[in-house]
Amino acid sequence: MTDVITEYSARASEYADVVGSMSAVHPSDRHLVEAWAESAAGRVLDAGCGPGHWTNHLASLGVDVHGIDLVPEFIDHARATYPAARFDLGSIDAIDEPDSALDGILSWFSTIHHEPSQITTPLAEFARTLRPGGTLLLGYFHGGSVEAFDHAVVRAYRWPTHHLHAALEAVGFEIIETHQRAERGRRPVGAILCELPTSELARAHTGH
Repeated sequence: MTDVITEYSARASEYADVVGSMSAVHPSDRHLVEAWAESAAGRVLDAGCGPGHWTNHLASLGVDVHGIDLVPEFIDHARATYPAARFDLGSIDAIDEPDSALDGILSWFSTIHHEPSQITTPLAEFARTLRPGGTLLLGYFHGGSVEAFDHAVVRAYRWPTHHLHAALEAVGFEIIETHQRAERGRRPVGAILCELPTSELARAHTGH
């Protein structure tokens, strides 16, 4: 992820100005994330928090949330802009949390730069750090096949929904629901809500 950190570091201020506020969030995304957060009682991680606007927004709603990101400039911006919220420098590939420590994880387009061969690394970390019954809300760019595209900052990937379903299920998640949105002039996007199963039988079936 070295190239990703370098490119985002160089454009962190520009990125924060353009998309780093709740005013830049699509209304349907805001509704979806808020509805998920209402049901995620307990500790929540904003995994790949970027400039920190989602972390701060959830905290303002009373959610026990903290954000992590690999880009130091994003963490500096978030701490300065949202001093009431907690932000830490950290990787979604190696989350600094014990097993089963979290009740919810928001991964809002934070896995889009992972190579397809590496996508299970953060997904497995999400599964490891969530308690049984905990939920993950994953935002992604949708496409008909797994393919790279020229993201505004650095190369990213589109995913067919069923491929992400399979990757999530492979690390132990159960899919609850999927949302997709396609608008003129914008890249198609999606969101997957999934849960870590509570039964030992279900976890044994997935090998976790």
